[in-house]
Amino acid sequence: MDLDVVNMFFIAGGTLAVPILAFLASFLLWPSALIKIYYWYWRRTLGLQVHYANYDAYRFCYSVRGKPGSRPSILMLHGFSAHKDMWLSILKFLPKHLHLLCVDMPGHEGTTRTDAKDYSIEGQVRRIHQFVESIRLNKKPFHLVGTSMGGNVAGVYAARYPSDISSLTLICPAGLKYPKESKFLQHLRDLEKTRNINGIPLIPSTPEEMEEMLKLCSFVRFKIPQQILQGLVDVRIPHNDFYREVFMEIVSENSRHSLYENMHMITAPVQVIWGKQDQVLDVSGAAVLAEALPGCQVELLDNCGHSVVMERPRKTAKLILDFIIAQQNASSAASKKLS
Repeated sequence: MDLDVVNMFFIAGGTLAVPILAFLASFLLWPSALIKIYYWYWRRTLGLQVHYANYDAYRFCYSVRGKPGSRPSILMLHGFSAHKDMWLSILKFLPKHLHLLCVDMPGHEGTTRTDAKDYSIEGQVRRIHQFVESIRLNKKPFHLVGTSMGGNVAGVYAARYPSDISSLTLICPAGLKYPKESKFLQHLRDLEKTRNINGIPLIPSTPEEMEEMLKLCSFVRFKIPQQILQGLVDVRIPHNDFYREVFMEIVSENSRHSLYENMHMITAPVQVIWGKQDQVLDVSGAAVLAEALPGCQVELLDNCGHSVVMERPRKTAKLILDFIIAQQNASSAASKKLS
């Protein structure tokens, strides 16, 4: 073989080997960095841009796609210890012309971290309203989506600021009185007796605890490599003290039943989506909302746990979009009758 050809193969092989070796090194040594790159890549792929908004000295971080149009804008509120990127799997299945916003909840990810008063449900509702006002999202009523802790915040927000909301989707929301107690709530009762705040299942400190948390939150069993589990833990550990502070606020007497105490004041059309196999917040909560809110549309998903967004993203996206369209059509029909 000609020497130049041999050299070409070595150069080509070396060129390919560098990124491959870099990837393997990152995977083995810095899995948390890969996770951040993963989110960055999917935001770019899905056409999302990360923006910041200020309300006085407070800063909100959010991702956005599209511009306001004929459909309502959609604001999405994530759950406890998550961040705005948890919605990426759903955004993949929503039309790109929709105006979508995913905000980091108070103290989470890129949004300002302050103190306990901002982490109660009322505190979070107040901050989210500041975010809405800072970007003038409420110039026109918008559709609000919230899951778990974010569902509690979304429901109370709709009760407090009804003129802001065109319709509301609650996904496995916290803040209710559940007729049937979940596995997670039973565990919390045990923790209350021992006062062991280091044993909260939603705040893992090891790959093994992370795996147990995923099993608790998901009906679908995801096979996740040990290195990725380690990366997920590495990303969270620096924030675990903050998560404990938030958790103690949202399960306090002032916050744990906030949605239940305010749901009768919700006037916007409501959609409830819940996984039938939810072990964190029992699906019986859906019946509580349906009874309190006449006309509430309830969707119960088979073979699905608490992580509806991760387990059934395509179905969830379709349900949300269909609900928004149905509410718009109903509103247009009502307007025609009045005229």
